[in-house]
Amino acid sequence: MAEPVSSSTPERVARFIAFATLGTLGTTQDLARITLGSIDDADPELVAEETLCLVSTATARAAQVGLREAPEMAAAAVPSLYDLPFTYRDYLVGGAVITQQDPSLLDANEAVYRRLQRKQEFYAVHLPADQFPGERVLYDKMALWMGRISPPKLPESPTERLHRLDLVPTLLTHLKLVLAFARKGSM
Repeated sequence: MAEPVSSSTPERVARFIAFATLGTLGTTQDLARITLGSIDDADPELVAEETLCLVSTATARAAQVGLREAPEMAAAAVPSLYDLPFTYRDYLVGGAVITQQDPSLLDANEAVYRRLQRKQEFYAVHLPADQFPGERVLYDKMALWMGRISPPKLPESPTERLHRLDLVPTLLTHLKLVLAFARKGSM
């Protein structure tokens, strides 16, 4: 395990953001993989976008709570975590622009940004600022997420599917790790 975060504020912020980002991307991949493997006809791009927006928003909320005693750290880290869907999209599009040598790909990216913004706003409303999204909240809000990523006319409800796939513990574990790391690093 990495050494505790030093007293240097830039180093503490960088280490925390790196830790939370790795967890966010890994958790997003786990949730998307399980979901896509269990729902026929699910749209992989929709699942990926919705899942990353959900996980990044929940992660930002956990960071807000964990960094209450370090407002300067929170001011830098929380927006970075919340904006991960946009940062990840920039990374993907940038790679495509370089590989294909086609700067026009950047123009098409604006529509995706607007779509991601709407998704982020949805999850921001359902996961209020400065509140840790605990198990009960996650069951409630992840049922909304499951409904948003599921094709119509599936035989079970989003809530039933969420319980069957047992996805809440995956996200909750990630959020507890982020919370603990934030509290440890903000001391």
